[in-house]
This record gives sequence, structure tokens and C-alpha cells, in this order.
Amino acid sequence: MTGCFQFENICIMTIKNLLKPSYIKIAASISILFAAIYLISPSFFGVLELKTIDARFRGRPAIKASGDVVIATIDEKSLDELGRWPWPRTTITRLIDALTSYGAKVIVFDIVFSEPDEHSELKALLSFKEHYKKYRSIPKELTDYIHKVGAELDPDTNLGKAIKRSARVVLGYFFNFEKADKGVVQQGGRELSHGYKEVEVLKESGGQIISAPELESNIEMIARGAKGFGYYNIIPDDDGSVRWAPLVIGYKDRYYAPLSVEAVKAYLGDPPLSLILSDYGVANIRLGTTSIPVDESGRMFINYYGGQKAFPHYSVADIIKGRVDKENLEDKIVLVGATAIGIYDMRVTPFEGVYPGVEIHATIIDNILNKRFIVRPQWFGLLDMLVILCAGLFLGIVIPRLSAMTGFFTVISFLAGYGYLGIYLFNNKGLLLNMTYPLMVVITAYLCIILYRYAMETREKKKLKGTFQHYVAPSIMEELLKYPEKLKLGGEEKELTVLFSDIRRFTTIAEGLEPSALINLLNEYLSAMSETVFKYEGYLDKYIGDAIMAVYGTPLVQHDHARKACLTALEMVEGLNVLRRSWNGRGLPPLNIGVGINTGNMVVGNVGSKHKFEYTVIGDNVNLASRLEGLNKLYSTNIIISEMVYKKIGRELFCRELDIVQVKGKVKSVAIYELMKMEKTQPLEQAAGIFHRGIMYYRERRWEDAIKTFNNVIDLKPEDGPSMLYIQRCRQFLSAPPPEDWQGIFIIHN
Repeated sequence: MTGCFQFENICIMTIKNLLKPSYIKIAASISILFAAIYLISPSFFGVLELKTIDARFRGRPAIKASGDVVIATIDEKSLDELGRWPWPRTTITRLIDALTSYGAKVIVFDIVFSEPDEHSELKALLSFKEHYKKYRSIPKELTDYIHKVGAELDPDTNLGKAIKRSARVVLGYFFNFEKADKGVVQQGGRELSHGYKEVEVLKESGGQIISAPELESNIEMIARGAKGFGYYNIIPDDDGSVRWAPLVIGYKDRYYAPLSVEAVKAYLGDPPLSLILSDYGVANIRLGTTSIPVDESGRMFINYYGGQKAFPHYSVADIIKGRVDKENLEDKIVLVGATAIGIYDMRVTPFEGVYPGVEIHATIIDNILNKRFIVRPQWFGLLDMLVILCAGLFLGIVIPRLSAMTGFFTVISFLAGYGYLGIYLFNNKGLLLNMTYPLMVVITAYLCIILYRYAMETREKKKLKGTFQHYVAPSIMEELLKYPEKLKLGGEEKELTVLFSDIRRFTTIAEGLEPSALINLLNEYLSAMSETVFKYEGYLDKYIGDAIMAVYGTPLVQHDHARKACLTALEMVEGLNVLRRSWNGRGLPPLNIGVGINTGNMVVGNVGSKHKFEYTVIGDNVNLASRLEGLNKLYSTNIIISEMVYKKIGRELFCRELDIVQVKGKVKSVAIYELMKMEKTQPLEQAAGIFHRGIMYYRERRWEDAIKTFNNVIDLKPEDGPSMLYIQRCRQFLSAPPPEDWQGIFIIHN
């Protein structure tokens, strides 16, 4: 049972440790979360990534088109000169003949001729024939003549002849992705044979290939002579912007090519076109020796060169009327499409909200023809995942070790560097590096780490305030809360100064007072003394009954901690004199204090149990300060400092050497001094000089000379406690001399 209980406790503790938040756990959780989101690929993040690509397009310098593709525009000028749209087929025939005579290599129509011409003069002739038959019979000669003239007047037949005669026309058609209520428009058979002829199927799968239930194509008499056919469907993204070109659409178990691919195919002399499928969809599309990069759905990312008119525009009216230089059209792919307001196919692109669809087709053609592709290699997915996982973990490890400002600039540097890499690869290599997920994981991880750090710092500051607010001056407390990193609670050895003060004969005084009066007296005394400690930025370590222990040089570093402790002691004595006058008027007994100060190395930090602890100092140098405080009784002084303190304050404060003492059980002796005043006066300086001479006589065993000298001190400073003590010692040594190895050192007993 005991073993089971222990195992259960271990499991509980393990779970608690795992659930306990930390910087690295937060960062790792965010990385894993974004990795999962990346695998799911929600549309929101997809659209966001597309927006970053749009920004890369707009920030990239404009690219000059190759010059192989031009646009014959059905613009406002053409409508003014040639009539409103739709034009009669005779006008289209004139355009084809004109482009053929100009030497255009391929003529591509971003238009479908799916209905017979409504402007036909043949229609009027046939109407006359039917009307004439109502009144009389038509002679055979007239009927034959009508048929002959009709054949010559039929614009659709003439257009078909012009297309066949040109032998360079690629016609467009389109797929309906929502099946119409009425029957499918009857299409000729020829365009259906112009799909992908050589399909290499690696695996029996169509994957995510776009498919359509029906299509609308050109009427047979027009389509019969065309060199090729291609659909001109453009499918926008969820935000309405056109970024992808579907290079394959499935229809009735076959796959068909777009207008752009058919145009390039015709331009290059009909190289083989192949579609390679895999389990995931389209693996590859090849046109001759050119491999066209596509995604699983067979979509190619369109590499826009800039805003509108990235390609040369020539008005159809100018072409028909011979107002265009031949060199502008000769050996070019001429794309015929509308740009006039009200009739053109208006699209949204990364550059503009209003963009002619015919220019999109021109861009796709130029991309394929000149291999100017925007590519996202498959292994970039692994790179994305690696960056998502590593970036978050990197922040979880590094940011907590940096200052807030350094951490901020580290994150900014990463974002800028990664952004620059993405822009560089896009502009110079045509590579699409995913920007959204890596940048989002960095920003999110950084914000969560900062929030967690803020929460931890707030908690630590609250804990810090609870620990120190009653023991340090408000200015020190403010500094600690502002820069908590300056405080080390775990324990460290530092050179500090410790001050001990104690009320003389307090037990006797306490016995003569009522408890309430005693508490009031003690509180008044401790409040005044504590304010003095705070004034000189001391740390009020503790009250021990009527005694005060204060430390200088911690929790914040103080380079003059010894001086501040001495100034505190002097002001405590002066402050006590002020209190005495107040107490005397209230009939309270006078108090006298002794202060001991020592400087040295000591251990400082939190000391105690897990339930209760305190920030304090420990060590021999702390004990020495306490013993020095007690020596004031022996020497009848108020403030005794150690040799280390004396060396620290130099001659800034007025002191006199008292003695050389040695704590019983310790080997090393220490010189002690009386701290007398902030500034020396002539009588005090004279008395101190004589006192020092007396000590020299004392250490030289010249007892009579020493007694005489100390009496001279008493003449200048009546009731001088140290002088009276030395006179007493000298008289004892006169009757009982010290041993031969005596060096003038006084041994301190407990």
C-alpha cells in the first residue's frame, strides 16, 4: 500500500510539473499549435498569406514583358469607329485578315463565338425569299442565285474561312461550373479533340483537379478552321483576387488546356503537351521541354509584371485601318480582348482592383513562354514546419534571458530578416516562402512570453513588496520594484555593513513602567530610529526586542554603505537627545543607546523554511558588529566601529581609536574606534590626540605615564568613559603586570 501511495504521489507531482507553465513550455505549445493549424490550413491563414504575396508583388520593381505578347484591344476608340459591341462577324473577319497580313504568329481570341451572327445580311435575304414564296413560286434560277449569294454573305462562314486561311487562330471557350437549367449549347467536335493529347498517368487518380459539368464553345462553322482551342476561365481566390491560373480542367473524363497554354503551344510549333497525375492530383505539366510548376489542382501561380498595360496595347480600329507599324505585330502572339469600360472582363489582381482579364491571359502566356514562374517547391512545406517549430522554441529559450528592449529588438530583427529573405527569394528567384505562419508564430510566442513574464514579474514584485516594504525606504522599494533583477534572494557573499543598536538598561527601565506606557515608549523610539535607517537607505533587518539590526549595501548596491551606516548611528544618537527632551516633559525615563558597526564579507539572502523565511545576513562579521555594540557598555561610549569601517570612511567623520580587541576563540584581532562626531572640534581633536598618546604609553607598559595622560583627557572631556577604563586597567597592571607576551590586545568574552 505504501508503495502504491508513493507511486501515486510521484505521478501527481509529475503531472503538476508538466502542467506548470514556463517560458519554454509556452513557446513549445504555441509552436505545436501553429504546426497543427498549418497542417489543417484554414482559409483565414491562407488568405492572409495571399495578402503577403500581394504586398511582395506591389513592393517588387516592375518587370518588363518579353515583347513576344501584345494585345489587340477592343477599346473605346474601336467602339467609336467600328460600332457598338458585339460587332458583326465581318468586323472580326477583317481583324483576322489584318493581323495575318501584319505577320502575327498566333492570333488568340479571348472571346467565344457560341451564337450565329445576329447582324447577318443573309438573314435579310432569306427573309425576302420566304416572303416572296407566299405570293408566287420562285424560279430555280432565282433559288440557286439566292443560295450562291447567301453563301457569300454568311458572316459566320466567311469568318470560319478567314480563320482557316490564317491558320494561326486559337479560339477561346469557357466551362460552366454550375449546370444550367437548359440544355448544353451544342458544340462542334473539333475543339474537344484539342485537350491534352499525351497524358502520362502515373497513378489512377485525379486528385484535386478542377472539373466542370458543361462547356460553351464556338459554333462549328467558325471552329472548323481554328488551329487550337482553349478555355479562358479564370477562378479567383476567396477574397476575389486572381492569383492562380487553372492549367487543366476536367470534363467528361478528359482534361483540357487553357487559352494561354494553347497559345504558347501554337507559337512554339505544337510541341507535345503532357499531364502527369499522382495520388494527390497533378504532379507535373510539360509543354515540350518546359516543365510548368503547378499545385495539386493544376494551378499555376501568375507572375504579374505590374499594373495595367504591362503589355503593349494596340486598338483594333488602328489594326484594321492599317495605322500600326508592322514590326509591332510581326511574329507576335496577338491576344484579342476587350478593355473598353462596360464590356471587358473586369478582374481584381494584387496590383489593382480593376484589371482587364485579357491582360491576365497575356501575363500567363508570357510567364510560360519565357519560363518566368513563381514557384513554391514541395520541400518548402518541410521548411515551413521546421521554422514554425524552431522559431517558437528559440524564443522560449532566448527571450527570457534578454532584457525587454534587447528581446524586442531580437524579435524585430528576426521578423525583418525573415521578411527580407522572403522578399529576396520572391524578387530574385521567383520562390514563394510562406511568411504568415513563421511570422505569426514568432509574434504570438513573443507576446505570450512577454505576458507571462509580466505576470511573473507582477507576482514577484508583489512578493518583493510584501518582503521589503516595511524594511527599506520607499525610494529603495521603488528602485527594487523597477529593477527587481538587481536583487538576488538565493544567497550570495557580499561586502556589507551591519549596524546593531540597543537600549542600555532597558530591562530595569521596563520594570518601572506600565505595559501600555512601555509599548508606547518603545514604539516611539523604534519609529524614530527606523526613519533614520531609511533616510540613509539602510535595510531594516529586524527588531530584537529593543535592539535594531540594519544592513547597508543590500538589497541594492551601495558603494558608500559604511559611511551611510555611520551617519545613521550619529543621527540616531542626536535623534535620541531630541526624544529625551520630549520624554522628560512627559515624565518618562531617559534612554541611552549603544551602536556597533562592522564592515566585511557576509552571506545575504532568504533564510528560513519553506513556510517562513526572511531576507537577512549571516556570518562572523555580523556577529562582530553585535559584539561591538555590546562593548559600548564597557567603554561607556555610544558608537563603536571596526577597523574596516574606519578605513572605509577615512577622515570624513571624526573618530578616535579605542582599543585592539579579540573575540575569544578567534585568532585575528581587530582595532576598534569610537565614532564621535560628524565634524571634529578643537577640544575634541585635542582630547583625542592626548587619548591616542595615552594608548601608546599603555601598550608600551608605561602605566604611570598612561594614567597621567588619561587624566589629562578627563580634564578636557570630563567623565570620558574610555579614559577612566584605561586608568582602571593601568592600576591593575601596576599591581599585577600582564604576561611577557602581552601585546595590548583586549579579549572579548561572551
